[in-house]
Amino acid sequence: MFISFEGIDGSGKSTQARMLADALREAGHDVVLTREPGGSPGAEEIRRLVLEGDPDRWSAETEILLFTAARRDHLERVIEPALASGKVVICDRFADSTRMYQGLSRGDLRAVVDQLHSLMIKREPDLTILIDIDPATGLSRAKGRQGTEERFEDFGLGLQEKMRAGFLALSKEFAPRFRVIDGARDPQRVAQDVLETVQAELPG
Repeated sequence: MFISFEGIDGSGKSTQARMLADALREAGHDVVLTREPGGSPGAEEIRRLVLEGDPDRWSAETEILLFTAARRDHLERVIEPALASGKVVICDRFADSTRMYQGLSRGDLRAVVDQLHSLMIKREPDLTILIDIDPATGLSRAKGRQGTEERFEDFGLGLQEKMRAGFLALSKEFAPRFRVIDGARDPQRVAQDVLETVQAELPG
């Protein structure tokens, strides 16, 4: 089963992805926990290009190509082999993030994202967990991390507000695979909701 986590910056999705992986391993599942952009050596190199540096370092069009290249490598080298061997793959972000951050936030490029996805990726997650949170809270959390990968956080609150609305709209567009979970609560309560949601969908 292929599970993705989505959400605005600071939503807690990375923490929830790790907690889910731990819980499923304890239950006896063979789990691969990975992330995007990144997850494979080549894709991690591209991650450094797109997440560090000046906010205006790349155009949205260039970003779409970089993210798609990273995703293709990740899919070939990590995701598809793991799924073929019967493992559960949990991915912190996947194509929905590109639909939002590049396809919506920096111009009307969603059609371009979808065309490239259809041509080069051709796969959606079986289940997508959207961790929903207030944009101001999320941005405060994200900036509090004080890491080097803050290029998108540096676009400010307006981008996060637009992204939250976009993700919620996306959850309706792809309703069969999306589950929206309130991320404004204690992480343990959120994790319990996530686990119950996933267990209801896991085959066998």
